[in-house]
Amino acid sequence: MTTTQSTMVPPVSSVAGNAKGWAALSHLSAFVMFLGVPALIGPFAVWLWKRDDAYVDQQGKEALNFNISFLIYGIVSAFLILILVGLVLLPIVFVTWFILVIVAAVKASAGEDYQYPFTIRFIS
Repeated sequence: MTTTQSTMVPPVSSVAGNAKGWAALSHLSAFVMFLGVPALIGPFAVWLWKRDDAYVDQQGKEALNFNISFLIYGIVSAFLILILVGLVLLPIVFVTWFILVIVAAVKASAGEDYQYPFTIRFIS
């Protein structure tokens, strides 16, 4: 954990249960993708609504950055289908996205400061 993160997010023991729930929802709300809504919309809505809480703000930004990054990876993989590489890469990107969203939601519901791997930090 870097020093900037430790000053932004309260220690795990001081994160309120309500904040843990909203932080977990900021990650799980990406599953609106299965309803035909872009995966960015859910985390963005939760983050906008509850960003006044430091923990929800931090986890909401993390969820947004992750979903933006994986949207880019998915688009690149889809284009790579033209040269057949995407046939393997696109399912890998999707399964990785799915698993990491669940892991992040579990960690956030426990009050842990979770950072997704493979994420480009667009929003800080």
